[in-house]
Amino acid sequence: MQYFKYEIIKTCKQSGARLGRLHTPHGVVETPCFMPVGTQATVKAMTPRDLDDAGASIILSNTYHLYMRPGHELIKSAGGLHSFMCWNKPILTDSGGFQVFSLAKMNSIKEDGVEFNSHIDGSRHFFTPEKVMEIEQALGADIAMCFDECAPYPSEYDYAKAAMDRTHRWAARCKLAHEREDQALFGIVQGSTYKDLRIESAKVLSDMDFTGYGIGGLSVGEPKEVMYEMLEEMMPHMPFAKPRYLMGVGSPDCLLEGVLRGIDMFDCVLQTRIARNGLALTSEGKRMLRNAEYERDFTPIDPACDCYACKNFTKGYIRHLVKAKEILAAQLITMHNLRFSLNLMAKIRQAIAEDRLLDLKKELEASGSLNL
Repeated sequence: MQYFKYEIIKTCKQSGARLGRLHTPHGVVETPCFMPVGTQATVKAMTPRDLDDAGASIILSNTYHLYMRPGHELIKSAGGLHSFMCWNKPILTDSGGFQVFSLAKMNSIKEDGVEFNSHIDGSRHFFTPEKVMEIEQALGADIAMCFDECAPYPSEYDYAKAAMDRTHRWAARCKLAHEREDQALFGIVQGSTYKDLRIESAKVLSDMDFTGYGIGGLSVGEPKEVMYEMLEEMMPHMPFAKPRYLMGVGSPDCLLEGVLRGIDMFDCVLQTRIARNGLALTSEGKRMLRNAEYERDFTPIDPACDCYACKNFTKGYIRHLVKAKEILAAQLITMHNLRFSLNLMAKIRQAIAEDRLLDLKKELEASGSLNL
C-alpha cells in the first residue's frame, strides 16, 4: 500500500529483537512502540499537547465506544477522528470485538456477527465484520483492526478452536469490505492458550496478507509465563517483514519481554487507570502516592524522569491532591506514567540499536524499573 511502509532497521545481535519504522499517512512511528489508549477519543486526563510532550507517536481509540457515543457518522461529519480529537499523529482503532464479548451484555454469536445490548442504555445492536469496517472507515484512523472473537481465559479447546475459525472467516470478510487505501487493516491472531491453535491462526492469517498483525486473546487472565510461551510458539509462523501488535499489554516487564519475543507494538490502559488510583511507575518500582509515607516527601515522583510532573511537583503535594480527590492528581500521575512507559520504549529501541537489549534487561531488573 502506497500510504504504508514497514521497514526493519536493525535486529539486535544480542537478543534478536527488532527495531523498525512504520510509515503512515499521519507520520512515522518508531518501533517497538507503546500506544496510549484514548478509548473515547481522549486519553484520560491528558490533552493532545500533554501526549506530545510525553513522546507519544501513536494512540489507540475504541471502535465499540465511539460507535455507542457519539456515533461514527458524527465523527465522520467532523472530518474524522484526527480532526474530531485534535490529534495530528497516527491513530489505531481496535475493532470493538473485545468490548462486545466482555463489556456489553451479549445476546448471541451468529455466523453473521454478534447481537448484543449496549452497556450504556441496553439498546440492541448487531456487529458484523462489514459493519465494523463501515465504522472504522468512517472514523478514519491510520490503522484499523479486523473484527474477531476473543475467547475468554480459560476456554475449553473446542470453544477456542471454534472462536479462532470464526475469527478467520470474519477476517476474510473484513478484508473484502475494507476499501480505504489510506487506512491499513491488521488481522488478529487468536487461539487462546493452545499452541497448535496459535500456530494455525498465525499461518492462516499470514496467508491472507494483511498490512500487519494483532495478537489477541492474551493478557486476559492467564499467567504471564503462558503468554510468553504462546508468543514463542507463534512467532516463527508470523511474517517477519510485517508489524506485530500485542493487544492490551503494557506493564513494564511485559513490554520488555514482548519485545524480546518479536513484538513491535503494544497498548494498555494500565498507565492511565492506575494513575487515577494514585499509583505511579518509577525507575525504582511502583509508588502508591496516597500512602502516608509520602506526606512529607518533597522529592519528585521519580528523580530520573523529565516529565512536567516530576520537574515541578513533589510526592507530598501530589499525595495531598490524591487525598483531596483533586483532578490534578490524576493529570500529573498520568503524565508521569505515560512518560515513564514511552521513555522505557525509547531505551529499549536504543539498546536494540546498540546490540545490548539483554544488558538493558539486567539493568532494569536490578533497578526495579520492571516491577509492578
